[in-house]
Amino acid sequence: MAQHEVILIEDVQGLGEQGNLVKVTDGYARNFLLPKKLAVKVSAGNLRQLEKKQADYEAHRMKLRAEAEALSTRIADIELKIPAKVGNENKIFGSVTSQNIHEALEGAGISIDRHQIVLEQPIKELGTYKIPIKLTSEIHPALTVSIVSE
Repeated sequence: MAQHEVILIEDVQGLGEQGNLVKVTDGYARNFLLPKKLAVKVSAGNLRQLEKKQADYEAHRMKLRAEAEALSTRIADIELKIPAKVGNENKIFGSVTSQNIHEALEGAGISIDRHQIVLEQPIKELGTYKIPIKLTSEIHPALTVSIVSE
């Protein structure tokens, strides 16, 4: 398989961060990264441009990290209560999904992408749960969610 070296213009989950020089398969570069403007081909001009922008990338990364750490503290400090209709043996009708948790977070004034909520399986019983939130590749605060009877 042919390898292609590219410079990432944006963070790409599972591949690298903005400004990284990475090797990917030719098809991945040609069909996904380059058309979506997530990366550029490696050339002398692009490498010079990367060196000039490296400080900007680092400042941007530090700003995002600081914002994520502040948000992480807010998430760790709250406890969401989500009401659900209950049947026998504390089993709830239906289930609580990442969408329900996302809506409750929005109601608490915290706006994140729904896909950052790492919920292995929908919640089907009353109780208190620790749900990881993936803010960045390194910052994963645990959100406390209590499912209570309506």
